[in-house]
Amino acid sequence: MKNNIFKSFRFEIVLYSLLSLFYTLLTIAVVHVGVYIVYRENIQQLSGTSTVIISIITIVGGIIMFIICFLLLTKKFINYIREISEGINQISQGNLSNRIEIKNEDEFAFLADKLNQMADDIKEIMENERRIEYSKNELITSVAHDLRTPLTSIIGYLDLVSSKELNQETQMKYISIAYNKSKRLEKLIEDLFTYTKFNFGEVKASYNEVDMVKLLNQLVDEFYPSFAENHLDYEFITDNSVAVIRADGNLLARAFANLISNAIKYGKDGKNILINLYKKKDGIVITITNYGILIPSEDLDRIFRRFYRVESSRSSETGGSGLGLAIAQSIVEMHGGTIYAKSDLEGTAFTVELKNEPLN
Repeated sequence: MKNNIFKSFRFEIVLYSLLSLFYTLLTIAVVHVGVYIVYRENIQQLSGTSTVIISIITIVGGIIMFIICFLLLTKKFINYIREISEGINQISQGNLSNRIEIKNEDEFAFLADKLNQMADDIKEIMENERRIEYSKNELITSVAHDLRTPLTSIIGYLDLVSSKELNQETQMKYISIAYNKSKRLEKLIEDLFTYTKFNFGEVKASYNEVDMVKLLNQLVDEFYPSFAENHLDYEFITDNSVAVIRADGNLLARAFANLISNAIKYGKDGKNILINLYKKKDGIVITITNYGILIPSEDLDRIFRRFYRVESSRSSETGGSGLGLAIAQSIVEMHGGTIYAKSDLEGTAFTVELKNEPLN
């Protein structure tokens, strides 16, 4: 609120006092003139006692008149104080949507404005607490579901192996399934710990010069068995022999490994994975495209949320931890970059833009 002395409460009190005094004197003057006109022939016959009495009546009447005028002129202050008091009462009872009307620019308006701000702050804090509580419950529910699914399978297959007479081939098959489920459970727990560390700011990047062409070539070679197992062709296209940026190579390797793994999981029907890298003025752009299951447009803005998965993708074969894309986003943003996705008839593409000088 602007500190304008002419709109302050103190100035208005002085002004209304002067106005009350003016109206009082004007009234007394009018009364005296009226009395003089009516009794001007007998005025000289008035005794000293009568004059004193008239003077006392005039003074008392003037005081009463001043009080009445002052109370009438300052009535708006009393009403506004009542509004503020009622507003405080409403806020104290939990009605944080209640707002006090801002009138004028005096001290009372300043007080009302601060009370409104306090209500806004309290409301925001309470909404944040509710969101945190909801997120916590959602996290517990998601973790419990994702941990229970493979664990139930592991217990079931091991129970079959230990409690029934099975031939060696069947036993090895069940043990192999239980082992694969155990590895999936290990990966889920690892992703959970990693995401938690990112979420609490416990991961610190160590920046060095990283050749992204070399890093992506190494990742493609490492994923060759997965490409072959899922009958996928792959292609890494770039016009640059080197593309050096300042980054944490280990973290970026984790991010792009998650993106490639995601492309393999949901790109099986497309038979091909395309990785493209090109330079721009202030950095590089890397796009990983698969031609499998399309992502509905309403899901594109939510796929980077923790534990979020397109419903049709939640299966025993493709359902991962739901944290891979969230971890990739955290790593990219730590490097001052951006990540986004598009999915249409031309394929599902995850694009990462990285700057030459990442944020420290």
